[in-house]
Amino acid sequence: METRYLETLLTTVESGSFSRTAELLHLTQSGVSQRIKFLEDHFGQVLLERGAQLRPTPAGEVVVAHARDIVASMRTLKQQMELFSGGKRLALCCTPTFGMVFLPEVLNDFMQRNSDIADFKFSFQQPEEALRGLQARQFDLAIIEHCDDIESSGIEKIDLQQDELVFVSAPQLGIPAGVTELERLLPFRIYARRDGCSSKKLLMRNLENAGRSIDDFSGVLVSDDLRLTLLEIVAGRGISFLSLSLAEEFLRRGELLLHRVDGFSHYRHRSLLVNKDLRQAPLILDFIKSIYRIKDWGGICVR
Repeated sequence: METRYLETLLTTVESGSFSRTAELLHLTQSGVSQRIKFLEDHFGQVLLERGAQLRPTPAGEVVVAHARDIVASMRTLKQQMELFSGGKRLALCCTPTFGMVFLPEVLNDFMQRNSDIADFKFSFQQPEEALRGLQARQFDLAIIEHCDDIESSGIEKIDLQQDELVFVSAPQLGIPAGVTELERLLPFRIYARRDGCSSKKLLMRNLENAGRSIDDFSGVLVSDDLRLTLLEIVAGRGISFLSLSLAEEFLRRGELLLHRVDGFSHYRHRSLLVNKDLRQAPLILDFIKSIYRIKDWGGICVR
């Protein structure tokens, strides 16, 4: 049996109507009905209760449960075969810090050796969103910064070099560079990321351990635009707690000063995540090699 019949059943159950299913699958309504009837004839059972909203019968519930597994398995198989075949495709996700600092060079290295790739997609996501997308097969691999351990069946984690986070400020604010006390930073507005970002999570944990909260700063401005945040900090409009790798160029030019707070944790994990069943696919291996070509991530050998 072709999986399109099972996919039609699943879409019909989710949409609740033949007409909506026809729109979603670009079929005629009679075409949808014929596919459902084919399944009902095949199994010898009525699978859907016809009414204002289509609902699966008890027999239909059984078929739907198995259909989900079959369709998911076939999609995974197709994904694997595409990665092994000449029709190259790759879907990548990463957190914004890695995307801004390292991804351009990684992509340049990768594309020089894979100019014939037919379909390449990438997006920036927060750690939890990236992991969910990986589990749902929206992405083939992800590179994320994170505070907590990652445990997920079916996902292989390769630890990269940890990411150091520091406070940064413009020289005109008068905060001495180097190790400083938290009290020296509180009189200033802080630019922070939205909830879900690991830099925000690490900052909040540090403040809590110090008996403080983010509201103890003179103001809080939430921004997901890291470039804009850096420009605002250079202009002296506040401070921020962000990845040292993002600020290095500004620090070298003397446009920013670096501050570490005694007693704060300044490091978060950085990991490469990949679905285990795709780990040895040639295109996946090639992309991982590109990541290691552009930087020494701690001497870990990746085969």
